[in-house]
Amino acid sequence: MLSMKAKYALRALIVMASQKKMMQSKSIAAQADVPAKFLEAILLDLKRQGFVDSKRGIFGGYFLSREPESIMAGEVIRGLDGTLAPLRCASVHDYQKCEDCEDEHNCVIRKVMTDVRNAISEVLDKRSLADMIMLSQHKKQNIFW
Repeated sequence: MLSMKAKYALRALIVMASQKKMMQSKSIAAQADVPAKFLEAILLDLKRQGFVDSKRGIFGGYFLSREPESIMAGEVIRGLDGTLAPLRCASVHDYQKCEDCEDEHNCVIRKVMTDVRNAISEVLDKRSLADMIMLSQHKKQNIFW
């Protein structure tokens, strides 16, 4: 399940991508409808992950460190939440055998959860911030929630 942290991070990144300029965290929080205190922590995580950068000072703020076309939803979610798989045994990068599993190679639950992970990854690893902005504009709706 998508955490609120990852959901808010995507909202903030979409705001930053749509504005195409350096922004102060309060402005990002207001436009993304994200609690300002929570956003500060999220922006620090996004900076550590290499999605945003910042400039200090009175004219400082946050900005995307890469082009919106190159930031995929899947990598943002993985960077903040870890695996996309519903179970660790179905994860590609964070694999962990279930403690109660007797035969993981024949486990039907693992096979189904691997299909779920693959379907989720198929969508999220092909959707960039730029795609999400375009999608919202095609629906003639507000960019956001």
